[in-house]
Formats: sequence, C-alpha cells, structure tokens
Amino acid sequence: MLIFYYSKGSSALAAHILLEEAGANYEARHVALAQQEHMDPGYLAVNPKGRIPALETRDGFLSENPAILTYIAQTHPEAGMLPDTPYEAARVHAFNAYLSSTVHVAFAHFQKGARWTDDQAAIETMRAKVPVNLAEAAKLIEDHYFKGPWVMGDRYTIADPYLFLLHRWMEKAGTEFAPFEKLAAHVAAMRERSAVLRALEAHEIS
Repeated sequence: MLIFYYSKGSSALAAHILLEEAGANYEARHVALAQQEHMDPGYLAVNPKGRIPALETRDGFLSENPAILTYIAQTHPEAGMLPDTPYEAARVHAFNAYLSSTVHVAFAHFQKGARWTDDQAAIETMRAKVPVNLAEAAKLIEDHYFKGPWVMGDRYTIADPYLFLLHRWMEKAGTEFAPFEKLAAHVAAMRERSAVLRALEAHEIS
C-alpha cells in the first residue's frame, strides 16, 4: 500500500486527485504545515526537503509532484493517464516541468519570498510581481499548450490535475482567472470528475 503525505490546500492536491483517479490502494497522512509538522524529525526522515507532498512506495520514498504523478500513472497503467509513445509522454513531462519549475515557483514568491531574500522590501517587490507573472504563464498555456478539453487533447493525463492547481494559485495571488476561457472550462470539467470531488473534500476545499 502507498502512503501519501499531504497538507490540506497544498500542491499535494494534484497527486491526491491522481491517486483517486487511479483507484490506488493508499493511506493519506496529513502533515499540518501551520504547525510546522513538515519540520518534525519523523517527517524529515521521509522527506529531508521538508516539503509536501511525499509518497512512500514499496521501493522507497518519492518527492516532487512531477515524479509522484509519473509514478502513480506508471504503476496504474490501466488508468491510461500517461501516453504510450515516447514523444507524447515527453510532451506531458515537459508541461509538468514548466508548471513545477516556473509557474509554481512564481506563485511561491507570493507566500514564501523569504526563501530568496531576507530583505523585506525585496520580498514585497517579488510579491507584487506574482499576479503579473501568473497571468503571463496562464496566457502562454492557453494560447500555445492547452489543447482542450484536456491539456493534451481528448485524453486525460497526469498534466490535468497539476494544471488544476493554477486557478487556485491565481486566485490567492489576486490574478483574474475568468479571462482565460479555455482554462476556466478545464477547471469546470475537472470539478465534474468524482475523483476530483473526493480529493477536494479531503482537502476541505469547496
């Protein structure tokens, strides 16, 4: 059985959705970030980075959303959430890498600027730029990389639960989401999936 470490409302929501989509046999263990439980020695033994999410497998521990999403898909091939051809699979990985390395990092500047500087003025400057950066990322995705109705077209893949996080990041940062009609339709379609609803309930998200 898999053991999934998550925090409510965090980016772990993407992997949580995928575990439900795959019908995985897993146990969810909540790690309360507000209580600094991610810095407890017990959790640091699982993930020395002190970040969420993490996944305990029979072979060892995994961290980082792209890796966890890929692992879930590859260990549940019957769910069909990762393309079979090398090129199409690489396109999915490229999309998730962009979300992880660029978009998620851009949002982190809104809440966790102290990771990059101790200068409070600099933190506020970074925070002020986040809505613009997220809007630019959303426009790039909508105009060039989102096929519809799912990220890669007709097939639901591991890119979809990860993209689902974008509207939450934008709302938290004060970036208007409604103008991005394709992405808004994607959010609506995601909210019609029973796996998404179960994961949202676990995260106490309405």
